[in-house]
Amino acid sequence: MTLSVTNTLTGDHEEFEPAGEEVLLYVCGLTVSDDAHLGHARVWTHADVMHRWLDHLGYDVRHVENFTDVNEKIVARVGEDDLGDSELDVAEGFIGSVLSDMRGLNLKRATVYPRVSEHIPEIIDLVETLLDRGYAYEAGGSVYFDVTEFEDYGKLSNQQLDEMETQGDPTERSEKRNPADFALWKAGGVSPADVAEHRKDDRPLGDHPPTGETWESPWGEGRPGWHIECSAMSTTHLDDTIDIHVGGHDLVFPHHENEIAQSEAATGEQFARYWLHTGLLETAGEKMSSSLGNYFYVADALAEFGPNVIRTFYLSTNYGSKQTYSAAAMTEAEERWERLERAYEAAVEACDGVDARTKVEDEALRSAVESTREEFAAAMNDDFGVREATAALLELATAVNRHVDGSDQYDYVGLRRAIETFEDLGGDVLGLQFGDADGGEANLADDLIELVLDVREAEREAGNYERADDLRDELEAIGVDVEDSDDGPSYRY
Repeated sequence: MTLSVTNTLTGDHEEFEPAGEEVLLYVCGLTVSDDAHLGHARVWTHADVMHRWLDHLGYDVRHVENFTDVNEKIVARVGEDDLGDSELDVAEGFIGSVLSDMRGLNLKRATVYPRVSEHIPEIIDLVETLLDRGYAYEAGGSVYFDVTEFEDYGKLSNQQLDEMETQGDPTERSEKRNPADFALWKAGGVSPADVAEHRKDDRPLGDHPPTGETWESPWGEGRPGWHIECSAMSTTHLDDTIDIHVGGHDLVFPHHENEIAQSEAATGEQFARYWLHTGLLETAGEKMSSSLGNYFYVADALAEFGPNVIRTFYLSTNYGSKQTYSAAAMTEAEERWERLERAYEAAVEACDGVDARTKVEDEALRSAVESTREEFAAAMNDDFGVREATAALLELATAVNRHVDGSDQYDYVGLRRAIETFEDLGGDVLGLQFGDADGGEANLADDLIELVLDVREAEREAGNYERADDLRDELEAIGVDVEDSDDGPSYRY
């Protein structure tokens, strides 16, 4: 079975065929005006799994994900607390936190993470091309794309031009030929009104509010428009035509519609062959977003749940569907991850023990391994169906537990194949982390936990039960669950 995907551009479920030897993958990245929240990380995680599955199928993947470090929302935070005294300083700080979050979630590194501020020459060249080809016009030192000149405008969002709302800042309306035209280049810096609108605190603007970075251009000093950046960076680091473009469903219009128009008008080539859009992450019936204040920062979620639970949560819903964040949903994700983790650990312990035998064969276990691999592949090849793929791994977990709990001697070969399946599919493809990935550091952590447990036992024997309970609570607070039994305490991460 070959990979098929749901293409927003056509509305069809299509067989995936890359245009060249490499898969060219572009992911619309983050406007770095704040720390990332779980809604952002949902897009990242699904794009990461897509990348991993393409790797698994044998493709070479060139993966580009941008940082938007030029934006009025960033300018609005200049001088706030210790964020920085310039637009690029503020952006730099948030880029650092985003990269830390990405590593914390065990995301594969992109090939490059381009920034808007580094690609001003390419943006200016692209705008000049659009002017030369008659798709853009200059007005008051700004440059606008004329949507009436691009015949296919609206083909991604399936909107008619005469039904579209006005795009851009209200101050642009007097300069534009058509309400739906959008800015490619904006004259001057960010206006005080825009700074005030996006401020997160109640600081007064003062006599000299920040205006953000500006650059010299053939039309005067100014800044790039929002949409032009992705076209410039994708063509710079990938090609005029890319295979897969990934982004949140809320970007279909106007951002992705405008990317198509300006890119195809400039190059004469199809911009992206497959458009894959992730559904929104909602909480209490609303989109999780910084503007609504209903978000959960990735760093806080990592501290509370860890990467495996967060990824398992995302894996419970396929990328194209909406997902709801709630405490109950995270509890369910934690339980599913623990099922997988315990089955993996049970398989490792049994396989590496003296009761694992070469000539013991459990056909049910071996059949479960093969079924899991087949069902997993079928699910992933059907539009990256992570929900069904995870369900296949959970069935394998049940088969492993049944074998270990019901046998005095273990099927070494069957268990080894199960372990490899967890690692290959759950680890390499879904990005879950089984076992002690940190080696010596993990061993040191085990030694320290054992030391704390010894102290706790000494406190209990001395009758200091409150202190013993405190030690147990402190271990649980850092992600170590302690279980007491007649044979003494045991623990797991």
